Amino acid sequence: MAKNLVIVESPAKAKTIKKFLGAGYEVVASNGHVRDLPKSQMGIDIENDFEPKYITIRGKGDILSMLRKEVKKADKIYLATDPDREGEAISYHLSVALKLENKNYKRITFNEITKNAVKSSIKNAREIDMNLVDAQQARRVLDRLVGYEISPVLWAKIKRGLSAGRVQSAALKMISDRENEINAFIPEEYWTLDAMLNVPHSKKKAAFHYAGEIKSEDEALSIQNEIKNECFTVATVKKSERIKKSPNPFTTSTLQQEASKKLNFATSKTMRLAQQLYEGVDIKGRGSVGLITYLRTDSIRVSEEADRSAREYIAETFGENYVGDSDKKENNSRRIQDAHEAIRPTDISLTPVKIKEQLGRDLFRLYQLIYNRFLASRMKPAVFETTTATVRAGKRDFKASVSSPVFMGFMNVYTSDDEKETENAKLGDLKEGDLLGEAEFLAKQHFTQPTAHYTEASLVKSMEELGIGRPSTYAPTISTLLNRRYIVKENKNLYITELGEAVNNIMVTAFSVIVDLNFTANMESLLDKIEEGVINWKVVVRNFYPDLDEAVKAANKELESVKIEDEVSDVQCDLCGRMMVIKYGPHGKFLACPGFPECKNTKPYYEKIGVPCPKCGKDVVMKKTKKGRRYFGCIDNPECDFMSWVKPVNEKCPECGSYMVEKGNKYLCANETCGYVMEKQKSVEV
Repeated sequence: MAKNLVIVESPAKAKTIKKFLGAGYEVVASNGHVRDLPKSQMGIDIENDFEPKYITIRGKGDILSMLRKEVKKADKIYLATDPDREGEAISYHLSVALKLENKNYKRITFNEITKNAVKSSIKNAREIDMNLVDAQQARRVLDRLVGYEISPVLWAKIKRGLSAGRVQSAALKMISDRENEINAFIPEEYWTLDAMLNVPHSKKKAAFHYAGEIKSEDEALSIQNEIKNECFTVATVKKSERIKKSPNPFTTSTLQQEASKKLNFATSKTMRLAQQLYEGVDIKGRGSVGLITYLRTDSIRVSEEADRSAREYIAETFGENYVGDSDKKENNSRRIQDAHEAIRPTDISLTPVKIKEQLGRDLFRLYQLIYNRFLASRMKPAVFETTTATVRAGKRDFKASVSSPVFMGFMNVYTSDDEKETENAKLGDLKEGDLLGEAEFLAKQHFTQPTAHYTEASLVKSMEELGIGRPSTYAPTISTLLNRRYIVKENKNLYITELGEAVNNIMVTAFSVIVDLNFTANMESLLDKIEEGVINWKVVVRNFYPDLDEAVKAANKELESVKIEDEVSDVQCDLCGRMMVIKYGPHGKFLACPGFPECKNTKPYYEKIGVPCPKCGKDVVMKKTKKGRRYFGCIDNPECDFMSWVKPVNEKCPECGSYMVEKGNKYLCANETCGYVMEKQKSVEV
C-alpha cells in the first residue's frame, strides 16, 4: 500500500487527524517552526538586498531527523500546517529543511479539523502559496530590523534586556497616551434631580429624571423649590418597539474581548484554550475531536452547511419562530484575513452540556461561550416594547423610560453585560393628562469621569479598529508588554510602568514613525498586498529601512541617557546594611544590594499579598514551585509550614473561625468540612 505522510504542527492536531485517515496515512508533528532567523545576530543581509539567513532552531535536530526518516518512507507528502501566513511559512520551511523539492509533496489546509474537511483538503491539495510565505517573511524581517536596530539604543540609554517592536511599540504608545489623557482630565461637577412619583397600578414609586442639565447644588435646589408645590401632570406617553439584533459569530478579536469580560481570561489564555479546542479534545466514544473552527480570523462568514445545521437545531430546540433570517453579511471595509470562517463549533449537536465532563472547567467555559454566540447569531432578534413618559410640573419636564421584552429571541441563549435592562417601576397605563400629584425629590451630586484605562479586551478592540496588528498578533503583543514589564495589569486595567514610560519616550522622540498608529496600520495594509501578490515583499523593506537607519544613527548621537531608579524594598542587606532594591532577572523579581559590585548579596523576592499568616501571623507571600506553579506561603518558611494553592484573604469564617480563600467573586472557608461561602463584596463594604 502506498504510504502518505501528513505533517502538522502539534501532536494534538496529529492525533485528531490520524483517526480520519486510513492505514495508508502516517501523521507526524513538527512542533511548530523548524527554521528561523538566528537569535544571536540580525540574520538579515542588508547589503545583499535584505536577504534573510535562516537556521535550524536549536533543539529541533531530533525532530528533523525523525521527519527525514518518515519522508524517505513516504510516496506522497502533505504539509498540513495552519491555514494562515504563519502556517504557510512553516510548510515552506519544512519543504526546504526536508529537501522536498524533488519529492511528491503538496500543501493542504482546512478551516476545521473534521473528517469531511480533512478529506476534502486532500482532494484539493495545492502548491505552497509563496505570496502568503512572503507576507509572513516581510513581517518577520521588518520586526527583526526594528528590534535589532532599536533595542541596542534602549540598552545604551536605559538598561540592557529591553526590546522594541513594530506593533508592540505602537500598542505601548496607545496605553501611554490613554494614561496621559486620564492624568490630564479635570472632573466637572453636575447634578441629577429625580422626582419620585406614584403611578397607577404600581406598588412602588417611579423615578422620573429631570430632562435638563444641572451644574450645581444651588441650581438643583432652585428647581426643586420652584416646583415643590406643583402637581405633576403626564404630558406625553410614547410607546415604541425596539429591536436588538442578534450578535455576529466570534472573530479572534471579539472572542478575546468577550472572554476577558465574561470569563476574566487574559488574551493569551483565551488563545491557548482555543488552540486546544481547535486541535482536538478527547470526547468519550468519539476519540479526539476538533471542537471549533480555526481561531485566527477576522471574518464573520459561515459555511452554508454549518449555517443550515444551526438553523435546523434551533427550529427543533426552540421552534421555527426563533430561526433568524439568513441575511447576515460581512461588514468590513478592509480585507478579511485569509478568507476564514468565523469561530464556531464544528458540530452543533455537540452541545456544551453533552461534553462538559470531558472538558476542564476553563475549556468548557470557553467552548460554551463560542457555542452560544454562534447559536445566537443564527436566531431571531430580541424585541422590546419601550414606554417613554414625560411628566410636567410648571415649566419643568421629567422623563422616565421602561423597556419590557416582547420576544426574547437570541437572548434565550446569549446576553452581554451591556444588554442587561435597567429596572424601573412599571409605568402602568399612564395616559396624557393624568395627574400624579406631588413628588418626593432626590438630588445627587456627580462628577464627569475620564476615559477608562485600557483593559486587555478594550486594547484589542482599539487595535482592531485602528488596524494595528492582526488576529494572530493581539495576544503575543500584550504578553510581550507585560513580560517586559513595560505595563502591569491590576484589576483588569493596564497601567504603564516607569520603565514603559522611559521606553515610550525614547520611541516617540527618536522613532516617531515606528510608533505612529497610521504608519503601523498602513504597514499591515502593505503586508496584505504582499499576500495578494500586488507588491514584492522586498520593495516594502527597501522603502522602510533607510528612514529606520537614519533615525537609529541620530538617536545614538542625540538622546540623553535615562536613569530608571530601582525600587527600594524594606529588606536590609545582611552583609552591608544597605536597603536592598528590587531588580528584574530572567525568572522575575529578586532583591539585590545597591552596593554592587562591592557587595554582591542577593535574595529571593516574595510579593506580600497583605494577609497575615493564619498560623503564625507573619506575612503571607506569593511564591512559585520549581516548575513555576504559583502558591501562597508564609514568609517565615521553613519555621512556619503554612501554604495554600488558593489566595487567602483577611476574612475569618463566621461559622468555624478558619481562614477563608478567594474563589472568583466569592470567599470560601478553607476548612473543607465547613464549606461556608460568602459573597466577596460583603467583606469589602465601605
